[in-house]
Amino acid sequence: MSDPRQKAFGNFLRSRREQLDPAHLAIPSLRRRRTPGLRREEVAERAGIGIDWYVRLEQGRDVGPSAATVDALARALCLSEAEHAHLRALARRGRPSAFTREVMPPTIARLVRDLPQPAYVTGRRWDLLAWNDAAADLFGFDDLAEGERNILHFVLTDARARVLFGPAWAEEAQRMVAQFRAVHDLSAADPAFLDLLGRLTEGCPLFPGWWGAHEVRGGGGGRKVLHHPERGRLVLDYATFQATGDPALKLAIYAPAEP
Repeated sequence: MSDPRQKAFGNFLRSRREQLDPAHLAIPSLRRRRTPGLRREEVAERAGIGIDWYVRLEQGRDVGPSAATVDALARALCLSEAEHAHLRALARRGRPSAFTREVMPPTIARLVRDLPQPAYVTGRRWDLLAWNDAAADLFGFDDLAEGERNILHFVLTDARARVLFGPAWAEEAQRMVAQFRAVHDLSAADPAFLDLLGRLTEGCPLFPGWWGAHEVRGGGGGRKVLHHPERGRLVLDYATFQATGDPALKLAIYAPAEP
């Protein structure tokens, strides 16, 4: 069977091609454009590769682009740093391992539990694996059913998350969807990821449109404004860290923002 990342690679190329504005790139056109974005031959020319080769890449065929080709495509498609990294990851050979829910190392679980700041750990599929009392108070994680313990599922489908993020909910949800896209595409055919997408589609009417946009963003930290039902408006800085022993495990820590 073919590597599902090849199809994801092609889909990502097409989505980025279709969102480019020919006028902005000063690309002349001798005939009317029936679809948005650049034509395949225009991308191929900008990347310095043959049109047949590019078509095969966009079709998700097993052609194995080199690192130089990937970099040329990134320049041709005006990809951001996060998008470029995503394209590189999709171009790597070898099928990903089947997903299994991670087991929390006891040491990490204890350290998270003892942190005074709100903190939680997620896995490869963004399942919530551990959190402390401060995070439970802030996000209400203790009230989530076991099958709903996933940070993306919580933010997109739980009414409490909409209240917590207030007017910024849609922006926050879209940002998270774009960050999750980079993770999902590396395991696109995995039943566990397909199951999560199905639940997100069912639980959030806006999700299909956001997902179809095929946006990819990086993450790591930032600032959030939350509207806690008891503590009121909270401005928090947060950062995420990967575990050395298992990079799929990510620790998120929140702290009051400094003025």
